[in-house]
Amino acid sequence: MRIRRAGDRGLLIETDAPHRLNAAVRAAGLPGVVDVVPGERTVLVTTAGDPGRLAGLLPGLPLPDDDAGDAAPVEIPVVYDGADLAEVAELAGLTVGEVVALHGGADYTVAYLGFSPGFGYLTGLPERLHVPRRESPRTAVPAGSVAIAGPYAAVYPSRSPGGWRLLGRSDLPLWDVARTPPSLLQPGTRVRFVEAGP
Repeated sequence: MRIRRAGDRGLLIETDAPHRLNAAVRAAGLPGVVDVVPGERTVLVTTAGDPGRLAGLLPGLPLPDDDAGDAAPVEIPVVYDGADLAEVAELAGLTVGEVVALHGGADYTVAYLGFSPGFGYLTGLPERLHVPRRESPRTAVPAGSVAIAGPYAAVYPSRSPGGWRLLGRSDLPLWDVARTPPSLLQPGTRVRFVEAGP
């Protein structure tokens, strides 16, 4: 764990387990903590108090093994008819059915949120499905598109540009401003993709 100052009131912590450190900081009730924001390999902690004092407390925090506890995974129904499904199969040296089985058979964890509100970067994608992003991003990816890129899986919560490879689509709303919190997925949430009918 490497801790660096980030402005007057922040600490940027480099870690191999950002979603677990996020859960540990939130659960510890450390004095003065204002916000905790996990990223791919970092966690930003802002404080109303003394950042130096807080930095001394962080290395001793025990990290949970599973910050989702006994919570059941969020099940995301997927119709596997994505525009890039056949291309992913070709890149991976698999059949379309094998891609669907691998993607739907894995257990995922939300590592962090980013890119757009409610966009969860999910770890746990089988290595056979680690394919690169598209060379040319689409200008508009429909909300609910289930996609993969590199080591991550995701669902686009809203219509946006994007370069991930589309495997299918889901009707499950991931972002809803009337919900508290608005994002269905949070760092540490476990996720399963479940094949649905057309």
